[in-house]
Amino acid sequence: MVVHNVRSTEEFKQTLKDNEVVAVDFYATWCAPCKQIAPVFAHSSELDKFSKIKFIKVDVDELSELAAELRIRAMPTFHLYKNGEKVKELTGADQAGLIQLFEAGV
Repeated sequence: MVVHNVRSTEEFKQTLKDNEVVAVDFYATWCAPCKQIAPVFAHSSELDKFSKIKFIKVDVDELSELAAELRIRAMPTFHLYKNGEKVKELTGADQAGLIQLFEAGV
Protein backbone atom coordinates (compact mmCIF):
# COMPACT_ATOMS: atom_id res chain seq x y z
CA MET A 1 0.00 0.00 0.00
CA VAL A 2 1.21 3.50 -0.76
CA VAL A 3 1.69 6.09 1.97
CA HIS A 4 -0.70 8.96 1.31
CA ASN A 5 0.17 12.59 2.09
CA VAL A 6 -2.83 14.32 3.63
CA ARG A 7 -3.27 17.92 2.44
CA SER A 8 -6.14 19.22 4.60
CA THR A 9 -7.81 18.77 7.96
CA GLU A 10 -10.98 17.66 6.17
CA GLU A 11 -9.05 14.99 4.25
CA PHE A 12 -7.48 13.78 7.52
CA LYS A 13 -10.86 13.45 9.23
CA GLN A 14 -12.40 11.77 6.19
CA THR A 15 -9.54 9.26 6.06
CA LEU A 16 -10.16 8.33 9.70
CA LYS A 17 -13.86 7.95 8.94
CA ASP A 18 -13.35 5.84 5.80
CA ASN A 19 -10.78 3.38 7.18
CA GLU A 20 -10.99 1.01 10.14
CA VAL A 21 -7.28 1.32 11.06
CA VAL A 22 -5.07 4.32 10.22
CA ALA A 23 -1.40 4.90 11.04
CA VAL A 24 -0.33 8.56 10.90
CA ASP A 25 3.18 9.99 10.65
CA PHE A 26 3.22 13.61 11.82
CA TYR A 27 6.46 15.02 10.43
CA ALA A 28 8.29 18.16 9.34
CA THR A 29 10.45 18.49 6.23
CA TRP A 30 13.29 20.01 8.29
CA CYS A 31 13.24 17.26 10.94
CA ALA A 32 16.27 14.93 10.72
CA PRO A 33 14.75 12.12 12.88
CA CYS A 34 11.64 12.27 10.64
CA LYS A 35 13.80 11.64 7.58
CA GLN A 36 15.60 8.83 9.40
CA ILE A 37 12.42 6.89 10.28
CA ALA A 38 10.43 7.65 7.08
CA PRO A 39 11.77 4.60 5.17
CA VAL A 40 10.59 2.30 8.00
CA PHE A 41 7.09 3.83 7.84
CA ALA A 42 7.02 3.48 4.03
CA HIS A 43 8.37 -0.09 4.01
CA SER A 44 5.90 -1.18 6.69
CA SER A 45 3.03 0.08 4.53
CA GLU A 46 4.03 -2.51 1.91
CA LEU A 47 4.07 -5.52 4.24
CA ASP A 48 1.24 -8.04 3.99
CA LYS A 49 0.92 -8.28 7.77
CA PHE A 50 -0.02 -4.58 7.91
CA SER A 51 -2.30 -4.62 4.85
CA LYS A 52 -5.38 -3.69 6.92
CA ILE A 53 -3.75 -0.40 7.96
CA LYS A 54 -4.10 2.81 5.94
CA PHE A 55 -0.77 4.69 6.16
CA ILE A 56 -0.82 8.48 5.93
CA LYS A 57 1.60 11.35 6.52
CA VAL A 58 0.81 14.84 7.81
CA ASP A 59 3.26 17.74 7.39
CA VAL A 60 2.85 19.68 10.64
CA ASP A 61 3.96 22.92 9.00
CA GLU A 62 1.39 22.64 6.19
CA LEU A 63 -1.39 21.60 8.59
CA SER A 64 -0.36 23.51 11.70
CA GLU A 65 -3.95 23.95 12.91
CA LEU A 66 -4.51 20.18 12.81
CA ALA A 67 -1.18 19.58 14.58
CA ALA A 68 -2.18 22.05 17.30
CA GLU A 69 -5.64 20.49 17.65
CA LEU A 70 -4.06 17.05 18.11
CA ARG A 71 -1.39 18.46 20.46
CA ILE A 72 1.55 17.37 18.32
CA ARG A 73 4.53 18.88 20.15
CA ALA A 74 7.48 16.89 18.79
CA MET A 75 8.37 15.25 15.53
CA PRO A 76 8.10 12.61 14.48
CA THR A 77 4.92 11.64 16.29
CA PHE A 78 2.95 8.59 15.20
CA HIS A 79 -0.71 7.88 15.97
CA LEU A 80 -2.69 4.71 15.45
CA TYR A 81 -6.45 5.11 15.05
CA LYS A 82 -9.09 2.39 15.16
CA ASN A 83 -12.61 3.28 14.08
CA GLY A 84 -11.72 6.97 14.28
CA GLU A 85 -10.34 6.85 17.84
CA LYS A 86 -6.67 7.24 18.73
CA VAL A 87 -5.53 4.05 20.46
CA LYS A 88 -1.74 4.41 20.43
CA GLU A 89 0.88 7.15 20.19
CA LEU A 90 4.65 7.17 19.76
CA THR A 91 6.98 10.15 19.76
CA GLY A 92 10.48 9.91 18.30
CA ALA A 93 12.31 7.85 15.71
CA ASP A 94 12.01 4.55 17.59
CA GLN A 95 11.96 1.79 14.98
CA ALA A 96 11.00 -1.02 17.39
CA GLY A 97 8.31 1.15 18.98
CA LEU A 98 6.93 2.01 15.55
CA ILE A 99 6.61 -1.65 14.58
CA GLN A 100 4.81 -2.31 17.90
CA LEU A 101 2.42 0.54 17.10
CA PHE A 102 1.60 -1.08 13.74
CA GLU A 103 1.21 -4.50 15.36
CA ALA A 104 -1.42 -3.03 17.68
CA GLY A 105 -3.45 -2.26 14.57
CA VAL A 106 -3.74 -5.82 13.27
